[in-house]
Amino acid sequence: MKRAFLGVADGLSLLLGIAAQVMLLVLIASMLYEVVARYVFGAPTLWAFDVAYMSTGTLFVLGAARCLRLDAHVRIDFLSQRLPARVRGAIDGTVYLFLLCPTFGWLAYVAGTRALRAYLTGEVETVSPWAPLMWPFYTALTVGLGALALQLAAEGIRAFLAPRADDTFKLEA
Repeated sequence: MKRAFLGVADGLSLLLGIAAQVMLLVLIASMLYEVVARYVFGAPTLWAFDVAYMSTGTLFVLGAARCLRLDAHVRIDFLSQRLPARVRGAIDGTVYLFLLCPTFGWLAYVAGTRALRAYLTGEVETVSPWAPLMWPFYTALTVGLGALALQLAAEGIRAFLAPRADDTFKLEA
């Protein structure tokens, strides 16, 4: 059961990490198009700003779970590095499972509620001349926050079961 949960969390974070990479390509392509349209053809787009902030927000939140799995988030550990591995594991596990996981789970719930309301009401971006629908963006935020909460639970379990022996930065495929 534990292994299946960890596999699901890791698989979802990998999949969403790939989606974040695709969103980066969307961001780059839309900005290149906007620059060419604006400066070469003198015809700026109505949608470039909205695509930029939505794709940036989406790529960050979708990539957060994968970043956690790879232990690539910034960690300030000048105190914890002096503690034994088991104590560090207990601290990490406690913080991940009992503080961060519920917090990000709650944020995912709030984002999901907002996404549903935006879908039901047909909410659009009100400060944009393009006025895109907002529920796809809110849904992406919900998925990313939910995946981060799931990965926090998985990493909390890992921290309790097999604490890191050292604090060297290692990427795994």
